[in-house]
Amino acid sequence: MSEALYDGDQLNARPIITGYKATRGRRLTPGQRQANRILAAGRAPVEHGFANLKAWRVLTKLRTNPAHATALLRALLVLTDLEVNR
Repeated sequence: MSEALYDGDQLNARPIITGYKATRGRRLTPGQRQANRILAAGRAPVEHGFANLKAWRVLTKLRTNPAHATALLRALLVLTDLEVNR
């Protein structure tokens, strides 16, 4: 259910939580379906935020240091969340 994100240093490895997948021969158990719903509920606001940033074309002219871009994106997602939830 999770994979390790390699960040160049094994001490900083963080898990990536992924959902369960069903196959043709194996259906998901009720617990696995519930886990997928919980993950989707946490992922949806983030995906909506990125969709809004793309729709507003905020990121088209972004030419900066990746560390600055990360801080900018975090601030924009907070502002987006405030705008959507007011």
